[in-house]
Amino acid sequence: MKFDTPAGPNPIDRLAVIGRPTDRIDGPLKTSGTATYAYEHHHVAPDQAYGVIVGSAIAKGRIAALHLDEARACPGVLAIVTHENAGPLGKGAFYVGRPLAGPEIQHYHQAIALVVAETFEQAREAAALVRADYEEANGSFELADALGDAVTPGTKPDVTVGDFAAAFAAAPVTLDERYTTPDQSHAMMEPHATVAVWDGDRLTIWAAVQIVAWSRRDLANILDMPEEKIRIVASFIGGGFGGKGTVSADAVLASLGARVAGRAVKVAQARPLMFNNTTHRAATIQRIRLGAERDGTLTAIAHESWSGNLPDGMTETAAEQTRLLYAGAHRLVTHRRAVLDLPEASALRAPGEAPGMMALEVAMDEMAEKLGIDPVEFRIINDTQVDPEKPERTFSKRALVECLRTGADRFGWSARSTVPGALREGRWLIGTGMAAAIRGAPLGTSAARVRLEADGRVVVETDMTDIGTGTYTIIGQTAAEMMGVPLSQVTVRLGDSDFPVSVGSGGQWGANCSTAGVYAACVKLREAVAQRLGFNATDAVFDDGQVSAGNRRVPLADAAAAGALTGEDEIEFADLAERYAQQTFGAHFCEVAVDTFTGEIRIRRMLAVCAAGRILNPKAARSQIIGGMTMGAGAALTEELVVDRTRGFFVNHDLASYEVPVHADIPHQEVIFLDETDPVASPMKAKGVGELGISGVAAAVANAVHNATGVRVRDYPVTLDKLLDRLPATG
Repeated sequence: MKFDTPAGPNPIDRLAVIGRPTDRIDGPLKTSGTATYAYEHHHVAPDQAYGVIVGSAIAKGRIAALHLDEARACPGVLAIVTHENAGPLGKGAFYVGRPLAGPEIQHYHQAIALVVAETFEQAREAAALVRADYEEANGSFELADALGDAVTPGTKPDVTVGDFAAAFAAAPVTLDERYTTPDQSHAMMEPHATVAVWDGDRLTIWAAVQIVAWSRRDLANILDMPEEKIRIVASFIGGGFGGKGTVSADAVLASLGARVAGRAVKVAQARPLMFNNTTHRAATIQRIRLGAERDGTLTAIAHESWSGNLPDGMTETAAEQTRLLYAGAHRLVTHRRAVLDLPEASALRAPGEAPGMMALEVAMDEMAEKLGIDPVEFRIINDTQVDPEKPERTFSKRALVECLRTGADRFGWSARSTVPGALREGRWLIGTGMAAAIRGAPLGTSAARVRLEADGRVVVETDMTDIGTGTYTIIGQTAAEMMGVPLSQVTVRLGDSDFPVSVGSGGQWGANCSTAGVYAACVKLREAVAQRLGFNATDAVFDDGQVSAGNRRVPLADAAAAGALTGEDEIEFADLAERYAQQTFGAHFCEVAVDTFTGEIRIRRMLAVCAAGRILNPKAARSQIIGGMTMGAGAALTEELVVDRTRGFFVNHDLASYEVPVHADIPHQEVIFLDETDPVASPMKAKGVGELGISGVAAAVANAVHNATGVRVRDYPVTLDKLLDRLPATG
C-alpha cells in the first residue's frame, strides 16, 4: 500500500478498539515472570555453554600479546575467542565501533576476548585469568580540548537563513550563552544479551535488539555471511532507549563463540561493560544566541553544537530542533563533531532534541527574563505555522500554542512567583518552570502478515519489536479494529526475522508505522474475506465478528471454513513528509523545592501536555510520557557519566553511582493528550509519543530551579554543589 495522499475516513475511525485505554496483552506474562527475554531462552538448544567477555584495560593503543594458557587450563573451558582466531570481521552500519578489538584498541572495555565454558562461574573464573600486554597510546577524552579539531559532519551541513550576524548585531535585546550536557547512559534494566546457535552454515540468535532488520543486516556484514542464513528472534526486550538499536558485542561474540565451541552459547554483558562497551549519549557544548525586538519577536536565532565520537560515529544533532520550533527571519544552525577515544556515542531516547532542548529552552527562559515577558507568552509570540526555512512548507498539524495554554491553565501557572527566590515554605525555596517540546514524526516502510484461522482467530506476524512500550497491544488493537473482532480474539507474534520486515522500535516511528503496516495487511485480508464470502470489498463492514453488506450478515469465521486466509502487505510512504513538516509538540511544567541549607532539589509535581496525532492506546501512551519525564528529570538533576580524563573511561559504570530517578523521587506526574488526528501522518492518523515525553523536560526542571533560587545553572546536571554558594540567605 502506497500512502501518498492524506488519509480519509477508514475503519480505524470507528474507535471501537483503537483509542481505548487498554491493558497490555503481554502484561500477564511479564507480571508472572513467564515473558522470555533474550538470555532466558534456555530450551532452544541443548547443552548451552556460557560466554564471558573480557574488556580492554586501556582506552587507546594495541594488543602486543595475549596470554591465554592459564584461562584455557581452567575446568570447563571450551573455547576462547580473540582477534587471533575470530577471522576477519566487518563493520555494522548503525553502530560503527568494532565488537572485538585486536590488535588495535578503540576504547576502554572494548571486548578483547570471549571465554566459553560449561558454566557461567567457570567462564567468569577463566576470563579473570586472561592477560594482555598493551602498547598504550595517548588518547583524546575531553570534548572541550578537542573543539579545535572538530569537523562538520557530512550528513549535517550548516544551515543559514538570512543574515544572522547583521540581525543579531542590530537586535535591541540579545542573549549569548554557552550550555553543556554530559555523557549519559541508557542504563536499561535488561543487559545486552544473546543466545547463539549454528545449524551447519545457518545461524540463529535470540537477542535483545530493537530493530530486527538492521540487526540482521549488521550481523551479516560483520560476519561476512548472507542475511538469508541468519535468523534473529527478539520477542521481549527489557528496555532499549536506542542502546539496543542493532547488534552489539554480545551478539557477535556469542555467534563466534558458538561456532568455535560447536555448541550453543549465551552471553550477557556485565553491567560495567554496558556503560563502557555499549553506546551512550554524547556530551555536548552548545552556544545559543538570540536577538529580539522589545516586544519579544525573535529576529535572530543561532544554535551551534559540538559533540564527540569515534571516527565515523554519529553526531549528536542537538541544534536540529531549533530549525523548526520558533519563528525568526535570520537563522544559523551548525553541528561539529570531534574525534574522541571514548566508547561509541549513538542514539539515546530523543537523540538531538533531548540534549538540544536542555539548552534551547533554558536560553528561551533567559531571554524572556531579559525582555520582562512571561516565558509561556514569549514562546507563543514566536510560534510559527510554517517551516521557517521553507515558508511554503506548512506543518501537517501544529498545536504547540494549545499545548502551552492548556498546560499553563492546568498547572496554575498564573499563580507563579515572577521574582526568583521569593517563594518559601519553611526551609524550602519553591519554584516553577516550563519548556516547550518538539520531536519529529519520521516515517518508514513497514510490513505485516495477518491470517484468519478457521475458528475466527486473527493472527498477526511482523518483525516489529516490543521494548516495553506496549507494541503487542497496539498492533493487536489495530488488527481487531480492522477485522471487527475483540482484542481477545487476536494473537500477535513479534520480533522474528522470519516475519515481514517492519521499521522496528526506535526514532518515535515504531507505533505509527508498524500499525500502519498491519493496517495495510488487514486491507488485503478484508479483500480476501469479502471475495470468499461473495461481498463487494468496498461495501463490506467488519464488526462484532461479522461481515455485512446491505441486509446480508455472515460470521467472519465462515470465510476461513475452507482454509485459512492470509493478507500480507507493507505501508510505503511517499513524499508527504517532504511536502509537510511532520512533528509532535508538547509543553512541560514542573514545580521544585530547593533546601536553603543543603541545596537539595526535590521535584514536587510535573505536567506534560502533548499533541501527537491519534493516541492509539492512552494507557500505554501515558506510560511512555511519564517514563520520558522521569528520564528527563534524571538528565536534569543526577545523570552524568564521569570521564576519567587520564585513563579514558566512564568511572561510574554501575547503577549505584550512575544515579537514575525512581518512583519516590517524583510524587506526582500528570499527562494530557490533546484530541488530535493527523491524516498526513499515516492511515492511522497517529504519530508517536515515546521521545516527545523527554524532549524539553530537563529544561523545565532547570528553569524551575532558577525560579526557586535565582541561580542559573547552564552546565548539567543541576547538582547541589552548583547551587550552594549562590543560594539566597537562609535567615
